[in-house]
Amino acid sequence: MKRPVITYIGIGSNKADPVQQVINVMPALNQLPETELLGYSGFYQSEAVSEIKQDDYINAVAKLSTGLEPFELLLELEAIEHAFYRQRTPGVKDEPRTMDLDILLYDNLFHTDSHLTLPHPQMHQRLFVLLPLKEVAGDMYIAGLGSLDYLIEQAPPLRIKRLD
Repeated sequence: MKRPVITYIGIGSNKADPVQQVINVMPALNQLPETELLGYSGFYQSEAVSEIKQDDYINAVAKLSTGLEPFELLLELEAIEHAFYRQRTPGVKDEPRTMDLDILLYDNLFHTDSHLTLPHPQMHQRLFVLLPLKEVAGDMYIAGLGSLDYLIEQAPPLRIKRLD
């Protein structure tokens, strides 16, 4: 096993009791091989960023320590999405989903291929990622993007609120 690294996972759901979906995914993340759930943010309700009319999302960010390589982690997250009945319609982007898990940051790795881009390519434009990420990561600096505080100030406006 390689040295564990810190990774941040974006979590989102807007189908089939989304708050409960996000609650239920936390133990699944903690049970990934060579991985420990170190913490997670509060839950945020936000409007969907999509051309498709759909319900609001519930979002959070989890902080993990993992010995998995990035692509191994991606496959494990896709398996969790499948277990949560995530359905993907070929050619349709940003459709409603029971569970969406995205690797936002993996250590300080920069990586791009047809399967995975790190850091997540749209995270700096999404308050529903940035606000919960700041809760679990503090005001970290992301190389090539800037500090989380700066990114939050620059992000496009979005109807979003933290749930109690």
